[in-house]
Formats: sequence, C-alpha cells, structure tokens
Amino acid sequence: MESFDFIIIGSGSAGSAMAYRLSEDGRHSVLVLEYGGTDIGPLIQMPSALSYPMNMSTYDWGFVAEPEPALGGRRLVTPRGKVIGGSSSINGMVYVRGHAKDFDTWEEMGAKGWGFRHVLPYYKRMESSHGGEEGWRGSDGPLHVTRGSQKNPLYRAFVEAGRQAGYPVTEDYNGSRQEGFGAMERTIWRGRRWSAANAYLRPALKRSHVKLTTRAFVRRILLDGKRATGVEYERGGEILRAEARREVVLAASAINSPKLLQLSGIGDPDHLKSIGVAPLHDLPGVGQNLQDHLEVYFQMESLKPVSLLPSLNLFAKGLIGLEWLLFKTGLGATNHFESCGFIRSSAGVEYPDIEYHFLPIAIRYDGKAAASGHSFQVHVGPMRSKSRGFVKARSGEPREAPVIRFNYMSHPDDWMEFRTAMRLTREIFEQEALKPYKGREIQPGAHLKSDAELDGFIRDHCESAFHPCGTCRMGEPSDRLAVVDPLCRVIGIERLRVADSSIMPRITNGNLNGPSILIGEKASDYILGRDPLPPSNQEPWINPDWRTSQR
Repeated sequence: MESFDFIIIGSGSAGSAMAYRLSEDGRHSVLVLEYGGTDIGPLIQMPSALSYPMNMSTYDWGFVAEPEPALGGRRLVTPRGKVIGGSSSINGMVYVRGHAKDFDTWEEMGAKGWGFRHVLPYYKRMESSHGGEEGWRGSDGPLHVTRGSQKNPLYRAFVEAGRQAGYPVTEDYNGSRQEGFGAMERTIWRGRRWSAANAYLRPALKRSHVKLTTRAFVRRILLDGKRATGVEYERGGEILRAEARREVVLAASAINSPKLLQLSGIGDPDHLKSIGVAPLHDLPGVGQNLQDHLEVYFQMESLKPVSLLPSLNLFAKGLIGLEWLLFKTGLGATNHFESCGFIRSSAGVEYPDIEYHFLPIAIRYDGKAAASGHSFQVHVGPMRSKSRGFVKARSGEPREAPVIRFNYMSHPDDWMEFRTAMRLTREIFEQEALKPYKGREIQPGAHLKSDAELDGFIRDHCESAFHPCGTCRMGEPSDRLAVVDPLCRVIGIERLRVADSSIMPRITNGNLNGPSILIGEKASDYILGRDPLPPSNQEPWINPDWRTSQR
C-alpha cells in the first residue's frame, strides 16, 4: 500500500487547486486519484469545440437524473467531467465569481469565515485577470481570465439593448458591480481552454512529491472507527489501497462526493441499511440540499447575415480548426459567450437573480443550428430556485450510478420567477439596438403569452445549466443537516474533508467553476493549518433603490 500525506479524490476544479496549494511548499506528498484520463487533444483544448466533450462518454460520467414530476416526467442529463481537470475540462468556460451577497448568505447559514470579505482575497490570489476592474481583481494567480474580441456586432447590440431597457452597464461583473450588462469573462488563455488542469494540476505535477493516478475508480474511503485512514480504489481490474498519513480530501463533485460518503458508511442510517451498507456514522444531510440552475433558450431569427451560421458547415469548421491548430486564433479560440447580463427580477430583490448568456447563433446543445437562416439566442434563467433535491447511492455496488433527483420547479415561486425572466427578456429584445437584427421569435414563439402558455414552454423546454451543488452542505456542527463544518471537515469524522461544489450551502449567482476553484483554494489553507488571508474591507455596489425599483 502506497502512503501519502494527502489523498485528493478528483482532479476537477477544486481538486486541482488543492493539489497545487497543498504541495506548494514542498513539505507534503500528495496523491490525486482521477477516474478519467488525459485531456490532451483539440476536442477539450479548443474552446469552440465545447459541445463535444460534454456529450462524450470518454470525458463525461453520463449521469441522468430521475424523471422530473414538474417537467412532465422528463429526465435531464447531468454531465460531470471524467477527465483530468474534471468539469472544468468539459464546461462552457464562463467565469463568474458569484455575487458578494451569495457569500454573505453562506455565512448567515452557518459557514463562518466564508462571507464576501473572506473570499475576495482568495479570488484575487487565484486570478490573473485580463481587463478586469483594478483593485478588485487578481493579477498574478494561476487562473487566467480573459474577454472575447466582440467582433460580431450582435454582442454589443445586446449590451446596448440592455442599457436602452434601463439597466446599468457594468465594466466588470466580477468586480465591484455585478448588476448590469457587459462583456462576459472566460477561462481561456492564448486561445486554449484554461481548465483547472492547465492552471493548477500541470504545474503541481512538475513537483516530485505530487502523483496523479488516472483510471482510478474510487470505491470507498477507509475508516478506522471515526477516523479516515485512506482510500480503496480499482484500477486495471485490481482493488488497490492508498494510505493518507494526514488527510483524505473528497473533491469528486456534487454527485460523486455524497455517493462516496454513503458507500463508506457515512450518511442517513436508514438509507445506508436499505442499500446494504453498514452505517458507521450518522450524518443525515449527506446527499440532501441538491440545487441547480435551469435555463431556457430564447432564439430569434436575424434580419442581417451577421450570425455564426456560415461557420457551421464542414468546410468552414475545417478551416477554423486548422487556424486554431496552427495559431490558436480565430473562431476556434472563443467559447462564443462574449456578452452577458445580470438583472433583478423585481423591486425588493436586493441583488441580481437572473443571468443572461448571449450567443450570435441560435443553436442546440448538440451543436446543431435551430434555424435554417441567420439567428441569435440568449440563455436565461433564475439564479436562486427554492427547489431542493437529493443524491443517493442506488446500491452498495460502487459502479452503479446514484439516484439523482433535482425536484426541479417543485416550488411555486420558481414558476413565477421563470415567467418574469421570460417577459423581461422579450422587453430587452424590443429595444432599438436590436431592431435592425431582430426577426421572428423562433423559440418560445411570440404567440406564447399567458402564464399557462409560458409555463407549458418552461415545462417542455427548460434545460439544466449543469451547475449541481449543495449535497454536502457546509454549516455549524450543531446543524443536523450540515455535512462539513466551516473548515470543510466532515462533522464527526477525523482526517476527512470535502471541498468542492457539494459544500455550498446555497447556489451562487452564475456559473460554478469559479466558486469551485475558490473552495479548493480556501480549503487548502484550512487543511495546512494556515491562518486565512486577511479579510477585505471593500464594499460591493448594491443598487441604492433596490427596495423600490426593479432597475
């Protein structure tokens, strides 16, 4: 049995960051276990190829959620990265920190030391921001954050339409002011996907005391009473074990982290007995509190031939791919999400609860055009759904996929918020800046207007934004449904931590790759017993009229 100071399960956003930080001073040996394989090749590294790895069993765990009662029994896919870099290697590369108030809410929910003033210094430590707001952004961290060229006129027209509708324009939604319309930020650097693997894991692997084992399927965490001692995993048909001299750190995603705790005997005793696992530690919150973002695609015909349509034929794709291979430039070097918006749905909402991703083509997630002519689309959805689901190991057999039930749209407020988001979107599309471009509404279709008609469209067409989180919730040890304490320690178990998106008490505004890396960064200081970075005294912008005005 090999022995290491730290064993990290999962090489994703948080896991890669921890591999880098825990090995930084050269004093500790680190083993990273990853079930997937290499991320080398254009399908992952070329930003515009983003729709491919997410739909490939080579790189994706292939999870499918249970039928959703409120969505007419639809089963939505739940992609999770099965590759070096985890989901940061198959995601859309959109970088959003989350709103300051998200983290203050975490603190109010029992995550002491995770308020915005505490996390801002870690965001600065991890970033190399190119074009961000001075004083609010990091400049020499491992994670490069860039903006697109916005050459397509539709990008600026969308931002201007937001301004004409009465919303602010923000120079940097990851800076002092999230609310408003502006340029979207991406984890792309020098034309390549800047995943956690490229930013953190590869530099860490240059150190002799860091080992990465791929094709390692973790079966369970080894326990001696209430103390983690190592990990059991399968590789090449063999069952192997690795010993952790100091700690085991679970960073296997909001789906696999709770499943692994359950297979190790940690969770709700009644559930564990029902699947034939001996309960070793009663922790009923394991797998509960599952959250996600839902969105719909608003798709419009374009009256002018300015969309990305000409780039979708095979010949054009070949030229784009060749330019990217030779120079890392051109349409292959962007994820095409270059404009965005964050707005509040109504007066009385303190900070944004609707996010927009704009694309200069109406396209489906499988990469096929939604219209025969020129078109554009915006992804829109509410940020703070009140619906909650769960993840449960289906059996004691480690290779069996877990039961994933999101309970999407099970809270009545979710329907009202979604309808509001759709109506506000139509208003933005009616502005003067988009008049030269806006043709027919392909989807949902201008004829759908009443609450019932919009609800029907949402039920049949909403999609996951692929942001599952919350299933090993962080909170005070006295909280019966908390799984980890504010230092990321599994409550009641020594030498075992969870540090990934599963520990989020509540989902943050926007995409989760940034906050997941943040969790890995901050957890590393706790694991090493270091004092956290000094808190910031910078105050974010909140609309002074939020109580009385929607914009």
